[in-house]
Amino acid sequence: MSSASPAETATRPTTGGQSNLKTLFGTGIGNALEWFDWNIYASFAVYFSTQVFNSENPQSAFLETMAIFAVGFVARPFGGVLFGFLGDRWGRKRSLTLAVVSASVGSLIVAACPTYDQVGWLASALLLVGRLIQGLSHGGELPAAQTYLAEHAPRDKRGLFASSIYVTGTLGLLCGLGLGLLLQGLLTEEQMGAWGWRIPFLVGALLGVVAIWIRSSLQESEVFTEHMEAVERQEVRKQNIVVAVFKNWRTGLQVIGVTAGLTVAYYIWSVTMASLATTTFGYTPQDAFTASLIGNVVFILALPVWGWASDKIGRKRCIVAGMAGCFLFYIPLIKLVSGGELWQLVLAICVQLIFLAAFLGHAPATYAEMFSTDQRTAGFGVPYSVAIAVFGGTAGYVLTWIGDPYKFAIYSMILLIISALTVLTLPETKGKDLRG
Repeated sequence: MSSASPAETATRPTTGGQSNLKTLFGTGIGNALEWFDWNIYASFAVYFSTQVFNSENPQSAFLETMAIFAVGFVARPFGGVLFGFLGDRWGRKRSLTLAVVSASVGSLIVAACPTYDQVGWLASALLLVGRLIQGLSHGGELPAAQTYLAEHAPRDKRGLFASSIYVTGTLGLLCGLGLGLLLQGLLTEEQMGAWGWRIPFLVGALLGVVAIWIRSSLQESEVFTEHMEAVERQEVRKQNIVVAVFKNWRTGLQVIGVTAGLTVAYYIWSVTMASLATTTFGYTPQDAFTASLIGNVVFILALPVWGWASDKIGRKRCIVAGMAGCFLFYIPLIKLVSGGELWQLVLAICVQLIFLAAFLGHAPATYAEMFSTDQRTAGFGVPYSVAIAVFGGTAGYVLTWIGDPYKFAIYSMILLIISALTVLTLPETKGKDLRG
């Protein structure tokens, strides 16, 4: 166990002279951009839906816009395959750089999209193309970033380092919300609908250029470099990505099982609760947004604490504790939200996100420790993207279809049980050597 001070740990080289700080910043900026892009689409859909679809029926236009939002989730598994292949064959760094290039291009397409009145159905088609590109890049960004960061992190601090993935991602989400509030305060409704909605997508495209420049200066993972040198010496063989995924089918099913309950609970309490509080429990939009903002700030603070704890007491103990807490408090906290007071909504969101951070705080390290070097990006990325698309991407629709937050809580709790039982089948991997 290293006795270095936190300052020394943050700046000393990891591999090949690259500092931990540069590693964290290089992975974090692209990850924040991906989450920023993902969030602003949902936040600004109400403004651009009647621009890219027929404005004669605003409700239909909005539903069609949100259908394209869902298509982004469908594209994520394909992004996991594409960027997983690149990450395991051409390098983690190249995969990371290409993922952020794709995200920037997708944002630029949406920002420059002509209106329905100008080009008809072609406007909707271009929005679909932009969203598909964003979905592919988001499906590839997370597994590539998680793998790169896990392979660079000091072994005894891997869980703590891994927490930066969701810290930076949540910061990106909050930046999107903040930009939305700023634009709504500065522009009129007419201006927002006419051109204001393009600004965040243009910002995303420009930030992508910065992220590309930063990531191009990163160094390749030493773990991956050693593996490729062994491949060249023919000490180990390259594997086809399809063979690799099927070879790890048991581990892939474990990834899906672990992720299912986690992603549904996360999307409800972190992303959807603001809308649910407004439409179902009678909160004002301002109170709902305030509670969501406070909850995500608390989430950011909780992530490194749980990441650190997983390095000390183990990954499994933290995951089981978090899922058990989320399960046991789910319905009581829904009842608390129904009280209608702002403090009740804030407390409920904060408590659940603290429990969810018990896994998400070290999830990148835990997932990376489940796979060998030659299959780490694709082996994790494909089943993870499938789980996110099937369970996380449909959480809002299932909630709307069920129509009762208490009945939906039962659905979410059943998935949490499945996830907890799956965790019990995993070995403890704290401090595992990622070479091999």
